[in-house]
Amino acid sequence: MAHPESSSPATPEGGGGDRSATGRGTWRLNLLVLVAGACSLATEMAGARLLAPYFGTSNVVWANVIGLILVYLSLGYWLGGKLADRHPTERALGLVVLVAALAIGVLPFATTPLFAAAASAFAGVSAGAFIASFAGTLLMFAIPVTALGAVAPWAIRLAVTDVAEAGAVAGRLYALSTVGSIGGTFLPVLYLIPQVGTRRTLLLASLALALASLPLLPRRALGAPAILLALALLPPGQVKAATDGRVLFEGESPYQYVQVVERSDGSRVIHLNEGWALHSIRPAHGVLTGGYWDAFATLPLLDGAPAGRIAVLGNAGGTVSTIIAAAWPHAQIDGVELDPLISEVGRRYLGMGGANLVVHTGDARFWLEGSTRRFDAIIVDAYRQPYIPFHLVSREFFQLVHDHLTPHGVVAINVGTPPGLTGVVDWVARTMRADFPAVQQSRYDRFNSILVGYANAADAAAADGRLAAATGLEAAPASALRNTLSAVPAGGDVLTDDRAPIEWLTDVALLRYLQEGAPGA
Repeated sequence: MAHPESSSPATPEGGGGDRSATGRGTWRLNLLVLVAGACSLATEMAGARLLAPYFGTSNVVWANVIGLILVYLSLGYWLGGKLADRHPTERALGLVVLVAALAIGVLPFATTPLFAAAASAFAGVSAGAFIASFAGTLLMFAIPVTALGAVAPWAIRLAVTDVAEAGAVAGRLYALSTVGSIGGTFLPVLYLIPQVGTRRTLLLASLALALASLPLLPRRALGAPAILLALALLPPGQVKAATDGRVLFEGESPYQYVQVVERSDGSRVIHLNEGWALHSIRPAHGVLTGGYWDAFATLPLLDGAPAGRIAVLGNAGGTVSTIIAAAWPHAQIDGVELDPLISEVGRRYLGMGGANLVVHTGDARFWLEGSTRRFDAIIVDAYRQPYIPFHLVSREFFQLVHDHLTPHGVVAINVGTPPGLTGVVDWVARTMRADFPAVQQSRYDRFNSILVGYANAADAAAADGRLAAATGLEAAPASALRNTLSAVPAGGDVLTDDRAPIEWLTDVALLRYLQEGAPGA
């Protein structure tokens, strides 16, 4: 009768107290694999947040992060298998994990000068953001993620003492790694980053790795966790310096990096992530900004009715709602903002507030679906730079907006694009026109278009005269809008919830702008 082959326990190499895995030591490997799985994903999530203040969170940047993580994990799997056969000892594996821990601990301190240099070096190169983020990510993740990728195959090599149980051992360790990865995905995003920041999150991940490696290493390795703990207790310092003025606030929410800057002219602005665009501004004097935000003060003129109830979807730090409240003091304003941290800094630093503003925290479309009110005007100014959320420009969304307007209501949306590259504007305008009897568009400034949809076509016909007769605070933006408004014809392809390639269209426009400058500007 044939007997199944079995392998004897792995023999330690080199002596000197090295241990190979036995049944009694299985807990050490289980713990290590669990923690390594958690820290690999925590490093990815927090690493992307380190990139955000310099390169943003566009699809291009995320493609770099995810793609290179997979490359390094694959390399780690391959190297881990080869090294495990050469050095089948717990000590060797523990040293590799300790190296990964120390490499992660260095990231919070090395990335600021690294990314600043990358952004400067590639500023004038075609597709600069892509290349710079790729180069930064390449350097940032190379050592720690490759080392963490080696853990699972190495641990399997050490844990398998009988070929007949190899499948069960491999399944158990990969399951533990995956469970750790789940925790490493949600814990940093939902709790650690908002509570202690990105840099301390990475330091805590490095500390957890170092502690998990200790049972496999000699006692003298205790110094590494002590160093990492000391680094975690250091003051985090400023994430990113202001280019003009001084930083009043820096913070991180589950959604993004938020910075408030007081500029040299006395105005205050909110930057998100890489800060290529201003998301809110409080002018040094008055409420008008000189930018596209001012155009929204004209909406009560366009619908031909007294300012009643207005919804601002994408309220941010309250720039639009503050302008409307000043121009139309009797209007009731519902401001909807996804990120509560932005609302908080808007109140604290930009003077957002007032009895006629009610701020709602939530997704704009979800909030509108749940609302039973009808509005005289709905303003859409929601961005996750550089993209408008696709579900806020689809035909289904504009049908929802139409249903929530009064008979003479208007909807206005800001669509930001590079100068001369207005393909996204055209798509959104056609989509609006499919559900509104009249739509007008204005290239209000070099980077922003305002699209206005009318529930009643007669109001569109009367818009020119009403804007011409404007007085008071809204007179200047009314004049600027009047001079640039043009009608949008019906027909053409539209955006839908099923097909809305907003990200792709935006990426193409940005890449063309970087390569060619501003065509038609």
